[in-house]
Amino acid sequence: MKTILIPTDYQPASLDCIHELCSQFKNEELSLIFIHVFKLSDSITDLLMLSKRSREYEKVSDEFYERCNLLRLQYPRIKKVRIEFLYGSTLSMFKNFIEVNEVDGIVNSEACTSEPLHKSSIDASVLVKKCGLPLISVNTKTYAKVRQPRLTPVYNEELLTEV
Repeated sequence: MKTILIPTDYQPASLDCIHELCSQFKNEELSLIFIHVFKLSDSITDLLMLSKRSREYEKVSDEFYERCNLLRLQYPRIKKVRIEFLYGSTLSMFKNFIEVNEVDGIVNSEACTSEPLHKSSIDASVLVKKCGLPLISVNTKTYAKVRQPRLTPVYNEELLTEV
């Protein structure tokens, strides 16, 4: 199974790269990790509450979840989809995240939308370029006009569970 990291701002348009990604890895099972990076706060209170944060998940729209579920139905080789928020801006922290999650490649951040979600959001492309993993180039314009199929919706809870 290939684990692919996708820097994103969780806008539905950032999922346009998945079609070409699946066509590039036709014979591989895929695990996708969508990630947004925040700088770590200097406030002790913020650091103590870090594990209880949920307001970032409010930035992930229902449409994003729905499109993820539709893509999983359309491409059965997508075995896992995870949404992650990474707190910290050091290369060693980023490499540790990559190692722990056994990431095989990173989608080129130019292929997906990655606008700041918050004033503490940081551009992940700096970390991506320095981490040493292969960048996966995708052309979202090729698939931008692909008609999305109407499929039976899957509940959001299923998105975060392992298959």
